Amino acid sequence: MTVYLDAIWLLNFGIDASLLLLTAIFLKRKISKLRLICGALIGSSIVLFIITPYFAIMGHPIVKLLYSVVMVFMTFGFKRFRYFFQALLTFYFSTFLLGGGMLGVHYFLSTELVIFDGLVATKSTGFGSPISWSFVVIGFPVLWYFSKNRLKDMEVKQIQYDQLVDVSITIEEHSISLRGLVDSGNQLSDPITKSPVMIVDVEKVKGFLPIEVIEKSVGIDSFSTLESNHPWESRLRIIPYRGVGQQNEFLIAIKPDLVRVIKREEVNYVKKVLIGISHSTLSSDDEFDCIIHPKMLLQSSIQSA
Repeated sequence: MTVYLDAIWLLNFGIDASLLLLTAIFLKRKISKLRLICGALIGSSIVLFIITPYFAIMGHPIVKLLYSVVMVFMTFGFKRFRYFFQALLTFYFSTFLLGGGMLGVHYFLSTELVIFDGLVATKSTGFGSPISWSFVVIGFPVLWYFSKNRLKDMEVKQIQYDQLVDVSITIEEHSISLRGLVDSGNQLSDPITKSPVMIVDVEKVKGFLPIEVIEKSVGIDSFSTLESNHPWESRLRIIPYRGVGQQNEFLIAIKPDLVRVIKREEVNYVKKVLIGISHSTLSSDDEFDCIIHPKMLLQSSIQSA
């Protein structure tokens, strides 16, 4: 028997790449082409063991699980356990979804059908073996529960994805592009000018903001020591706020020249806004870099992109 190993490998490489890409689409995650190719190469490399004595070992479920873990790790990376585990479960969901669909089509096309009085029926008869019934009774609820939870996670991701926008901040001659989350719970504003305050992760604006401003934004004590002749002195503001279960605190903010908020096909130009500098991570999964005040989408001039 002739085995076309190159054709089998190429087929598996395409399938693995498609499954990883589908997983990224489900999770609304951006992945690089290089990481996608590397992940597919790792998954498809198991085919190379067909011609070796180790193929039986490589076909063991535990070994396949380890291969899946490495594939997902290579493609999506590891930010935290929940982030990685969600990608792994969604990858298996995509595999079962496509694999089950392909298996169903295969049996549908290969089953002998007859047409009787306008009804479609098969020539097979009987009620099935106890093993098949046990598989259906036990396997169906498990798969249903698994699919339900995966779909729920995707729905949550979809809701959050709909609130993500592209943000461009301009100060003097410099601009920076960020990913923002429109948060209706963010009602922080300047008590004097009533300007809405958007929150930016300080790690995302390093290199854009002067190092002196970043150092002085740690707290009110550091802010008070800022040199009076600093060119950004007139842009700095102190915003009082109080978080849940916290006492009154202060946030250092900057007055930009212009903020553009791009949502779908609309570009919102916002001039009356302040940028609060947060020294806490806003998104542990790096899905957004800043939190947008909802009024920024209302009190602005809008143009079509």
